[in-house]
Amino acid sequence: MRQTLLLAGLAASASAFAPAPNARPDTALFGGARGVATTLEGKKETVAQVQGLLDSSEMIFTVPASGITVSQMQTLRRALPEGTTAKVVKNKLMNRAISGTDYETAGEMLKGANMWFFIEEDIGGSVKSWNSFVKEEGLGETHTILGGNVEGTNYDKAGVVAISKLPSKKELIAKIAGGIQAVPTKVARVVKAPGIKVARAIKLAGEEGGDN
Repeated sequence: MRQTLLLAGLAASASAFAPAPNARPDTALFGGARGVATTLEGKKETVAQVQGLLDSSEMIFTVPASGITVSQMQTLRRALPEGTTAKVVKNKLMNRAISGTDYETAGEMLKGANMWFFIEEDIGGSVKSWNSFVKEEGLGETHTILGGNVEGTNYDKAGVVAISKLPSKKELIAKIAGGIQAVPTKVARVVKAPGIKVARAIKLAGEEGGDN
């Protein structure tokens, strides 16, 4: 009996020193107060990275970051178009990064836990990828687009969606190029007319183009 009580006492003492279970699920998006990112140098590096992304972005938009797991984040990143980066940035660091840039007005959206999308070119594809992701993951009601910013102007969700439906820069360039491809041929044809000046030939070629 005495031996049994002794063993029970030892077990109770050992349990008092056992590590507490991890109450938070593994979500690298919210890694807690550990790691390089929490040091002064780490914070400076994050701000520099975000500033680099801002420099190359045509548009940024933000969505709620809470509740998204590491696995889900990896799935999302794989689905994004080339040139688009999704990154969870603490509000204080994001505010430092946008200070003095065209995106400074985006500071109005720094509320709660945010994930930001930095889009170099394919705005339509990026918004489409996010919408598909939240639909597949069942996050449509809780993780809607909060807003975005283009050239210093803030837009709400409706504005972001409307912008995403506009032609991309590549599409616009292709249309312009297609429209002017025929001009050199027309100029060459008109220039062959005897005694005609180049300026007059270009004008005539333009008039021919307008007739089409």
